Amino acid sequence: MKIAQIAPLVESVPPTLYGGTERVVSWLTEELVAEGHDVTLFASGDSQTAARLVPIVPRALRLDGIHNSTTYNIIMLDQVAAQQGEFDVLHFHIDFFHYPIFRNMAHRTLTTLHGRQDLPELPALYRAFPHMPLVSISDHQRKPVPPVNWCGTVYHGLPEGKLRQGQGAGGYLAFLGRICADKGILPAIEIARRTGMTLTVAAKVDPADQKYFDEQVKPVLDASPHVEFIGEINDGQKQEFLGRAAALLFPISWPEPFGLVMIEAMACGTPVVAFDCGSVPEIMEDGLTGFVVRDVDQAVAAVARLDRLYRPSIRSRFEERFSAGAMARDYVKIYQKLAAPSEAACVAAE
Repeated sequence: MKIAQIAPLVESVPPTLYGGTERVVSWLTEELVAEGHDVTLFASGDSQTAARLVPIVPRALRLDGIHNSTTYNIIMLDQVAAQQGEFDVLHFHIDFFHYPIFRNMAHRTLTTLHGRQDLPELPALYRAFPHMPLVSISDHQRKPVPPVNWCGTVYHGLPEGKLRQGQGAGGYLAFLGRICADKGILPAIEIARRTGMTLTVAAKVDPADQKYFDEQVKPVLDASPHVEFIGEINDGQKQEFLGRAAALLFPISWPEPFGLVMIEAMACGTPVVAFDCGSVPEIMEDGLTGFVVRDVDQAVAAVARLDRLYRPSIRSRFEERFSAGAMARDYVKIYQKLAAPSEAACVAAE
């Protein structure tokens, strides 16, 4: 199939540091190419891909301090529209920017919703464009969305060889991702303190979260000798960081649509102790790949039970459920349905 992947421009594909959506777009694109599909990637010029790259900007916008990509998305969509006749399917990963331009060819488009859907302005948007084919990244993500044209739920997947099983020899608890209240850095620090274990924090601080970090997190870090803050890490550093960890802490307090760090930990055979929010119960198998808990007390108790979990089994479940191959196969089934004239419409949500 001839497939266009339209990626965000704030980060490269794949991102050099933090960037969940761009990382997933990269894994999907490379897997589709490996399976023999003709793929074109619309992204920043510093992206690395085996697909044909159409560079919209020279490099990731974040590197130039630009976080609002609206202007550049408009430029990209103009280029996508000019080339749309070359593709069987146009797969968008940029929220809803393309809706007005591509509504008349909706049956050849697919939009993956990567973010939270409980924002107050979104229902009106989806009611205005109910025919646009959508994919959710978890079933939970769909809950706030009015009836729309769902094509399926496709879980994220990463290449099986990207990370390998580790032994947890570092003996520390890990926190990976971004510093903000929703991600649960303060509960993670408390969980580690009460278990008597070191917490190693590999996380970025966005400009929007700098005040929260300075006023609420840094004073706690300064008073917590059991916490090691190492800052943002890249993909190459994740193997050692996650593979040596006794467990990943994921004490979120928001409707997480997926939670990529959970499957990255699973790929390393590292169990996850996660709060029961958003997609967590779909991704985690309680008592097998980690523990799903409701609060700090339960998380502390769960850490004491980590020795009941078997790292090879965690790795095995990652391979079965969350590989890039599994993700690509699920998407190709949807692409084929969209490309078949008699089956252009997806099945609407129940």
